[in-house]
Order: sequence, then C-alpha cells, then structure tokens
Amino acid sequence: MKANCKRKSRRGYTLVELSLAMAIGTMVASMALLLFNQQMAFLKIFKAQDFLTREAPMINNYVVRVIGTAEDYRLYEDIDALKNGSDPVMTGATALVLRFREANGTMRASVLSFEDPGTGAGLYYTMIPDSGVIPAPDWALSKQPSQVSFAVDQGVLRMIVAGPNGEELIYSGTQQL
Repeated sequence: MKANCKRKSRRGYTLVELSLAMAIGTMVASMALLLFNQQMAFLKIFKAQDFLTREAPMINNYVVRVIGTAEDYRLYEDIDALKNGSDPVMTGATALVLRFREANGTMRASVLSFEDPGTGAGLYYTMIPDSGVIPAPDWALSKQPSQVSFAVDQGVLRMIVAGPNGEELIYSGTQQL
C-alpha cells in the first residue's frame, strides 16, 4: 500500500524530460524558421526574374510581329519631338514611327514609344489617325521596363529594353525590302 501511495504522488515530469522536450521544440522551431527564410529568398529571386519570364517574351512576340510587317520606320528622340515635327534621328530614340501598307494600297502609321502619358512610364502603342494628330496611347505594351531606346546601327534596327532589375534585352531587325 505504501508503494502505491508513492507512485500516485509522482505524477509530474522530471527536469530531464522537460529539458528534452524544450530542446526538441526549439530545434523544430529553428528548422521551421530556416525553411521560411529559404522560401522568402526563393520568392525574392522569382520576383526579380518576373520581367524576364513574363514581360520579355510578350514584348518580343509583339515587336517581331509589328516591326516585321512594317513597310518602313522613323526614329524620333521622344514623343514630343515627333509631335513637334522634329527631324528623325538614328540613335538615342524613344519613339519609333512605323508605317504599314494596307491591302487597298493606302498607308497607315503607328507609334511604339517609351513615355509617361500620365499613367506611368512604359512601352506604349499608338495608332495615328488619318488626321495625323498623335493622340494619347491606345494601350501599354508593358509598364515594367525602366528604359526603352531605339537606334539604327549599320542598317539594323535595334531596340534596347532595360528591365526593372537592370536586365538588358536587345531586339534587332532589318527593314523589309
């Protein structure tokens, strides 16, 4: 009977058992924190490459299609220089005027430009109406580039797109003959 009483009064955990449980809990918490930090680092890398994986291919597809079907093009320092009737340039341009021949033989024009029309800087596309007055851009091709410039180098049209994280993509194409 005396042994039974001793056993009933000893219902708690020993100091060794509590220390072991605390050590295991601390190890599990530190491993969870390490995994969380690793996931945050992967997310940061993924976000940094978003421009290269999403925007750059879309810009490439559009530029290849539009420039490839253009009859000719002219480069202007910026959209304001185009609107003011300044002379075309060969380098350092942020506005590209493209002319297209329609099926009926008439010509139409559009502008691909890096500008800020009040909705944020980006690469914008604008259709020029028959009146010749350049309206606000029709749509933004991409608002992620930090800079876009056009140049003609030895007869080759080059479009340099700088991404938000310092990436630089160069598109090249010749004028259709």
